[in-house]
Amino acid sequence: MSKKIIRAAHMIMIKEVNEMLLEVIATTVGDAIMAERGGADRIELITAIREGGLTPSIGLIDRVREAVSIPVRVMVRPHARSFYYDQEDIETMRRDIKEIGSIGGLGIVIGMLKQDATIDEVNLQYLLDAADGMEVTFHRAFDEVQDQLEALDILLRYPQIVDILTSGGSHSALEGADQLAKLTSMTVGKSISILAGAGLTGQSLESFLQHSGVSRVHFGSAVRQGGDPMKAIDAERLQYIRTILNQSIR
Repeated sequence: MSKKIIRAAHMIMIKEVNEMLLEVIATTVGDAIMAERGGADRIELITAIREGGLTPSIGLIDRVREAVSIPVRVMVRPHARSFYYDQEDIETMRRDIKEIGSIGGLGIVIGMLKQDATIDEVNLQYLLDAADGMEVTFHRAFDEVQDQLEALDILLRYPQIVDILTSGGSHSALEGADQLAKLTSMTVGKSISILAGAGLTGQSLESFLQHSGVSRVHFGSAVRQGGDPMKAIDAERLQYIRTILNQSIR
């Protein structure tokens, strides 16, 4: 059985067994191991967490893939200046994607806009072709588009894109809960799921889930010691969030 088929079967199993998916940001191998032990279903692997995430080194990617058994999605973002990329940026991203693909068993996180704040479909398709079947998250570039509903319709054309990480266009997912509810309702039975992130905390999670209706959440600073993005993952904070998610599906 191919790695692609095994990976797809694993993701289907997660959806069936655990409807509430918890994705946790990791910036080190230790983060990844702690995230898996604490109940994360998936890891988003990045560097430069304070800049919203950039592409990690190939060495780190390789070690994390060896260290954990849960799915890993790797950020592919060459700089934090904007979500508009020139052709040199795109070629850099393509090479990174090819290197990530050569490791196997990974997904990627990408997102690109044109200067008018609409989806850059030409370069999106170019990079999806390079991804060669890897599952893809479209990241929070989605929160800077002119029209999220129009952008969603565009992204639904690409079955490789299985998640959109978004705060509903607001500063935090809590503020964007109404929009997240709308987006979630529009993806029922579709190839894309809404992955809510930005500003979520354990204390606000239960009411947020009820309000937004999302079934996938993304955590970074809130699962770290003291809520500090530069510190290690806090096992107690992570397990508390996992408990809330488990209770929400009973």
